[in-house]
Amino acid sequence: MDILFRIRRSVSRRLTPPRIFILSFALAILVGAILLRLPFAAGRDRLSFTDALFSSASAVCVTGLAVIDIGKDLSFAGQIVTLVLFQIGGLGIITFSVIVFGLMGRGISFKGREIMQSTFLHTPRRDFIVIVKGVLKLTFIIEGLGTIILFIRFAQDFPPAAAFFHALYNAVSAFNNCGYSLFSDNLISYRGDWIVNLTVMGLIVLGGIGFIVQHEVIARFRGRQRRLSLHTKLVLLTTGSLILAGAVLFYLFEADHILKGVSGPTQFLDSLFQSITPRTAGFNTVAIDQLTNPTILVMIILMFIGASPGSTGGGIKTTSFALLLLMIWNRMKGQYHVKVFNRQIPREIIGRTIAIIFASAFSIGLITSVLLFFGEGENYGDALLQGVPMSRHFFVEYLFETVSAFGTVGLSMGITPKLNDIQKLAIVLMMFTGRVGPLALAFSWYTAGKKEIKYAEESVMVG
Repeated sequence: MDILFRIRRSVSRRLTPPRIFILSFALAILVGAILLRLPFAAGRDRLSFTDALFSSASAVCVTGLAVIDIGKDLSFAGQIVTLVLFQIGGLGIITFSVIVFGLMGRGISFKGREIMQSTFLHTPRRDFIVIVKGVLKLTFIIEGLGTIILFIRFAQDFPPAAAFFHALYNAVSAFNNCGYSLFSDNLISYRGDWIVNLTVMGLIVLGGIGFIVQHEVIARFRGRQRRLSLHTKLVLLTTGSLILAGAVLFYLFEADHILKGVSGPTQFLDSLFQSITPRTAGFNTVAIDQLTNPTILVMIILMFIGASPGSTGGGIKTTSFALLLLMIWNRMKGQYHVKVFNRQIPREIIGRTIAIIFASAFSIGLITSVLLFFGEGENYGDALLQGVPMSRHFFVEYLFETVSAFGTVGLSMGITPKLNDIQKLAIVLMMFTGRVGPLALAFSWYTAGKKEIKYAEESVMVG
């Protein structure tokens, strides 16, 4: 008994909240891969373990990159598995655990509280359990409304049962910013459809702004909260600005290309949809590989920024992007501190923002290099040895794929099914890193408790 107690205490001490958070996602991915590998999940042929792992990771990390055709290569049971995976992945495994324990009347551990606080809230609150329950309730309400609207539209094209499942699958996928769809062409067939486009865009935006922002906006609307927090103001302002700027740039760059000859309303929907979806959603109503280079660059930037903290999306987050711009603007004015809306941002947050951005950029550069080095037909290692020049377009495709994986977006220029096993595993690692965060993944290796040693300061030249 004494030995078991020591082992249990040792494990408990090593399982810090960041490690529990990361391990919960890793375990969900592994379980999902095993389920998708089983015969009951196969639509035609059984998936290889690599493809099953890739599909599970893409679902749990709410990315949406697909090496298979979800609607054809998976059975109905397999599709249900992916639906459950990206629902759990979007909200977080810990969220469901807290709700289950609450319904059972059991208390929540300190570690569980710490994980929940850091996942959903920018500032610790006593009523966070109420907020978490509200998150789950609001999620099902929004997904339910989205399902009803899409069902009404899909019922015109499919039998009732098929229409309902298509509606449910796409609604849950959109709200969780996953991008998985049962249609082989994603949503290209509904390119000019106002109902489908507006519903999916609305679900994507609501899922991407973050649950605490949803809670505060509703509380402010009902008169329960006098003012919005600085976090919510930054999220709403940055999200709106990025959507507007992305739509305008998409129209300008594609007016004489993919939008040429298309009606005005469809051009508006295409521009708006392709501005919203790179923000970690992954749905598309146009062929991504047919877009111009300037548009691809804009989409890469939008994917890198991603959604907002406490949401179902990935990326460096809208608040990090906003704080970076604010820091540059304040420094240009000769101000050392970052100020916005009559508030001053703590220096610790600014330092963390810079670390997140550069850690993310480094991760993307590393994984892109792996894709290039192990690319079939254009193997960089073989090319170096043989002195054979490489085709440059693979760099753009691999970079786009990597940023899409990091931002948990799911958009692709068409190379995902062509990746070899090593490249697929690299993308799996990138999706996982993008979902849990590069810094959280790095910090999980270190245990707290060691005192920081302070040394004498000395300046160096920068810039």
